[in-house]
Amino acid sequence: MAAAKLTVAVSGINAVDNPGPGAGVARSLKEAEGLDIEVLGLAYDAMEPGIYMDWIIDRSFIMPYPSGGGEALVERLLYIKQNFGLDVVIPNLDSELPVYIKYARDLEKAGIKSFLPTRKQFQLRGKDNLPDLAKAIEVDVPETRVVSSPDRLIPCLEELQLPVMVKGTFYKAKRAYTRQEAIAHFQELANEWGYPVIIQEVVTGEELNVVGVGDGEGGHLGLVGIKKSWITSQGKIWTGMTVRHDGMLKATQDLMTHTQWRGPFELECIIGSKGQIYLIEINPRFPAWSYFSTGVGHNLAANLVRKAMGDPVDIAADYEAGKLFVRYTYELVTDLTVFQKIVTRGES
Repeated sequence: MAAAKLTVAVSGINAVDNPGPGAGVARSLKEAEGLDIEVLGLAYDAMEPGIYMDWIIDRSFIMPYPSGGGEALVERLLYIKQNFGLDVVIPNLDSELPVYIKYARDLEKAGIKSFLPTRKQFQLRGKDNLPDLAKAIEVDVPETRVVSSPDRLIPCLEELQLPVMVKGTFYKAKRAYTRQEAIAHFQELANEWGYPVIIQEVVTGEELNVVGVGDGEGGHLGLVGIKKSWITSQGKIWTGMTVRHDGMLKATQDLMTHTQWRGPFELECIIGSKGQIYLIEINPRFPAWSYFSTGVGHNLAANLVRKAMGDPVDIAADYEAGKLFVRYTYELVTDLTVFQKIVTRGES
C-alpha cells in the first residue's frame, strides 16, 4: 500500500556562502524511503536560493520574522495549514526556536506537529550555560566568560590570554588576536544578537561534530560523527569525513541521558592533544551539513517526521567511518516568474 502523503515545512533555506540547514533537510525528506513528502520552504527573503530549488522544495512562503512575540509567524503557519495543508514543521534556525517552542502546543492543536526541545532544554544548552552542562557529562570546556555589559569586557580579556573567541548569543564566532579586535567583535555581535556575548579561551585540536535527534526519553533516533577537514572563512564545514570517536559518542549519549533531549541537535567539540574532549557548542537544530548523515544511511530528518507523527522509527545500528563529504557551489538558471510571485504574493 502506498504511503500517505505528508506535507512538511522546513525553514533555513538560505543556501548561500553561510548556508542554512533547510536545503539538506529538504533533500533528506525527498529521499526518505517509505515516505511520500511534499516539502514547503519557509523563507525570510525572496532571494533565498531554496525558493528556486524546485526539485527538493515544492512550494515556498515568505514568513514574518520571529520577533514581537511570534504571533504573526504562527498566523502565517495557520494560513498555510488551512490553504495548502501542513502536517509537520521543522524549524532550522536558532532565532526561531523560542517562538516555535512557545507555540508548539497551540500548533499541534491546529494539526501542525513538531519535535522540538523544551524551553528548559533550549536554555540548558545555551552558550552561557555550557560550563555547567560540560561538568554534568564529564567533559572539558574552554575557559569561558559570559559578558553582559561593555564594562566587563576588558576585565575578562585580562583574565583570559589572547587570542580569544568572541561569540554571539545565537550565531557567529570570531577569533580576536588583539584587544582592539576583541572590542570590535564584541560590539558587532552585541549589536546584532544582544547580550550576553561569550568570551572563550582558544583551544586547538581535531574538530569533531555529532548530528543526531534525541528521542526525548534519554535515547536517540540516530547519530553520526564527523571530523571537519576543511572549513570556510566563516567557520562552516566544506569538507569532512565520518569518524567513530568513542569518547565523543559517549559524551553525546551522556548528554541525551542527562538532558532527555528532544529533537535535532549538533554537538561541536575539539579533541585536545592529550585526548581531552572540549565541548564547544550544542546547536539545538540540524546543522547545514545534516544531509551527510542521510548519505551514510541515517536519514535523521525522516526519523524526526516519523517520531512527530507517532509512527515507528527504524534506527540504523551504525554508520561507516571514512566516508567523505564535499560541499560545492551550483548555478541555478531560471526566469523571473517565481521571484515575481514570491515578492508580490509572498508564496510560490
